[in-house]
Amino acid sequence: MSSRVGALFDPAGSGYHTFRIPAVLARGSSVFAFCEGRLHGAGDAGEIEVVLRRSLDGGRTWLPLQVVSAAPGKTCGNPVPVTDPDSGDLVLVTVQNGADAVELSLARGIDPVDGRRVFVQRSSDDGASWSAAVEITAQVKPDDWGWYATGPCHGITLRSGRLVIPANHSFVPAAGLNGGHCIYSDDGGVSWSVGFVDRNDGAEINANETTVAELPDGRLYFNARNHQGTGPARVHAWSSDGGETLDAPYVGIPEITAPGIQGSVLCLPDGRLLLSTPVNPTSRRELTVFVSSDSGTSWKPAHVVHEGMAGYSDLVLLADGSVGIFYEAGETSSFATLRFQRLALDHTGLH
Repeated sequence: MSSRVGALFDPAGSGYHTFRIPAVLARGSSVFAFCEGRLHGAGDAGEIEVVLRRSLDGGRTWLPLQVVSAAPGKTCGNPVPVTDPDSGDLVLVTVQNGADAVELSLARGIDPVDGRRVFVQRSSDDGASWSAAVEITAQVKPDDWGWYATGPCHGITLRSGRLVIPANHSFVPAAGLNGGHCIYSDDGGVSWSVGFVDRNDGAEINANETTVAELPDGRLYFNARNHQGTGPARVHAWSSDGGETLDAPYVGIPEITAPGIQGSVLCLPDGRLLLSTPVNPTSRRELTVFVSSDSGTSWKPAHVVHEGMAGYSDLVLLADGSVGIFYEAGETSSFATLRFQRLALDHTGLH
């Protein structure tokens, strides 16, 4: 679908205006790269489909684009994939709202017909086909929440078998007040519960788009965008009970600069954590992978993936031990194309 070198999703000749919001999952030699296919414009509103490209050889070659979630007159987006360890199914959590709905009204909860709703789909054939979307909004969205966003990034399967999906929301009627949360399932994605709910009423921290990793000691590490908060651009917290509560509220990460954007975390087999985010504080540029050797307490830059304009990203551990990064980048726009790159690991970082 693309002749541009390095672009996994390129809108040129694709029938889509823009591709955005990458999420990636790997299982064995299969890699699943999801994103939003925005049909008529680059904005977050409008008719949007969740699309997928699959690789059967660890991300070296890719099958054609397929549509996973679409509904006429709807925005379908924020894909978060995860694996059910018992059935082997792929589980995909997404959100929907009316294509013409305005984000501010969604955040205020004053658009009940076209408001943000949450859905789950499954694939039992390695992503080749998908079930119809099943709505789980009543299980995971309290009545006093307006905006609702899953991820955007991958979910995780804990060693216990629990599925954990990072997410965020807004409180009604205070549309500008965001909160991080997660949802979890202990039956392979059939039923869901709301886990921790973070709320900071002050100006410093306003947790927004959220990502999660399981640490070697079983704790969960949550890392989030600080959306227009006065503190550092990224915030983090830990959970010792599988995401049901936080050990302490989110706090800022002073050593990481960012322009106010989504990021992704990944725990490596040796226990190190990786975090991907652009680092230019005023524009979406210089996509960088950071590394932490102390369970996320401190971070240092390890590798610059893309020096130019770059946006959202997601990290994945591949079967050969390398790391894949699926990210937005371009020369004149931070989301001109979505690209996939393989990064080799060594004892000091990435190269």
